Amino acid sequence: MGAATTSAAVTTPTTTSVTQPAAAAAQRPNIVFVLTDDMSSNLLPYMPQVRKLQSQGMTFNDAVVSNSLCCPSRSTIFTGQYPHNTGVLGNDGPNGGFDAFHKNGLERDTFATALKAKGYRTAMMGKYLNGYDPKATVDGQQPYVPPGWSQWDVVGDGYKGYDYKLAHNHKIEPHGNKTKDYLTDVLSEKGQSFIKKSAAAHKPFMLEVALFTPHGPSIPARRDKHDFPGLKAPHGPAFDRLPTNAPPWLARQNPLTQSEKNTIDKKFRKRAQSLQAVDKMVGKLRDTLARAGVADDTYIVFSSDNGFHLGEYRLKAGKQTAFDTDVRVPLVIAGPGVAAGRTSNAQVSNIDFAPTFRKIGGAAVSSRVDGHSLLPLLDGGPDADWRTANLIEHRHAKKSPDDPDNHGGESISPPNYHAMRTISYTYVEYDSGAKEYYDLRTDPNELHNTVGRLSRARLAELHDALTRLKDCRGDGCWSAGHP
Repeated sequence: MGAATTSAAVTTPTTTSVTQPAAAAAQRPNIVFVLTDDMSSNLLPYMPQVRKLQSQGMTFNDAVVSNSLCCPSRSTIFTGQYPHNTGVLGNDGPNGGFDAFHKNGLERDTFATALKAKGYRTAMMGKYLNGYDPKATVDGQQPYVPPGWSQWDVVGDGYKGYDYKLAHNHKIEPHGNKTKDYLTDVLSEKGQSFIKKSAAAHKPFMLEVALFTPHGPSIPARRDKHDFPGLKAPHGPAFDRLPTNAPPWLARQNPLTQSEKNTIDKKFRKRAQSLQAVDKMVGKLRDTLARAGVADDTYIVFSSDNGFHLGEYRLKAGKQTAFDTDVRVPLVIAGPGVAAGRTSNAQVSNIDFAPTFRKIGGAAVSSRVDGHSLLPLLDGGPDADWRTANLIEHRHAKKSPDDPDNHGGESISPPNYHAMRTISYTYVEYDSGAKEYYDLRTDPNELHNTVGRLSRARLAELHDALTRLKDCRGDGCWSAGHP
């Protein structure tokens, strides 16, 4: 396959014999998916390789996640289904984490299983789902490797960057505290090796490298721990400020103390430092693709499982709110047929990853999938043809002392809510009856809750539209996304 191959060519796969999946797959592009953990968009300026990727591909300005929490978001990424359809609502407990994803049978139908069935080599590296333990025996396997993955290099708890156990397929590789053991660098080397072997075998491939950074404690590589001396967290309009008519859970937040602001600055600096190894990895993966002669036939996708607030709205380190700080994520895609330096304001979501990857690989998209392939947008289609609203869900998860998303006890989880995010507004309904409405055209920093100014008719219209979204399934979510 040459550089002339475009994504348009893969949206309608050519008919081939079912006995020749490898031959059919050989005509399809590769995918390299780099997924960060808790990365807010205000960290992009500190990543020159990702900014280079932006200059050579498409940046989505309004990409959001369906749930601003690690495990529900990653479950949605694998399946293309909203959390209310995956049943994975938290990081642990009966409806959370790896246990729920496995119990609900979701591993049997992911983009990995679909692509592998089409002859792709597939590799999962880094962070899988909260609660996955390489040492545990699951379905008679130890370490357990889910269906769909040709290569499995996954860590259960890699937040500290060192001293971890990595499941390399069905064997455990222990890693210590030496410089060479830094997890992001280890994943980078494994990713490069996988690309080389796949290209040499003339096999199409899908590689996901899912990082633990910049999630706290945001441990940088030792070479990067002195980067950005004196760097402070951005103090935008929402920093240490409550919105007018804030909902009760938020209205009781006190102004940040100077000590808390100092801690926020330190956290932001460490987050930027920890991403330097990720940025370097992006560059090395791209260099490897070029040297292997497959760069022109490969989609590179860079994103995060959720955003992150750090001082905005008087909230310290955390996520899970419906504010753009938490639900809006970086999304950059470069690849065959994607025009360089383009931006899109289409209302895309993490429900769209799985159907996009399936379409690239020529696999059918199940009617159970809630998302939609991004290929029409990547091929230059107009934003106006896309959905106009995305669903944000949050089910109040009981805090566990072992949950890394407690962020040292700083994280505040809002009460249960559903929200609808469009290009022009964010509308939130809490189970308690409280509501929020932010006009993003006149109030892009979401500082004025104007729900009290809306007419009864408008409120009823918003409620009905949100209800259709939060109840939608499969193909019906596309129409529900056009309120």
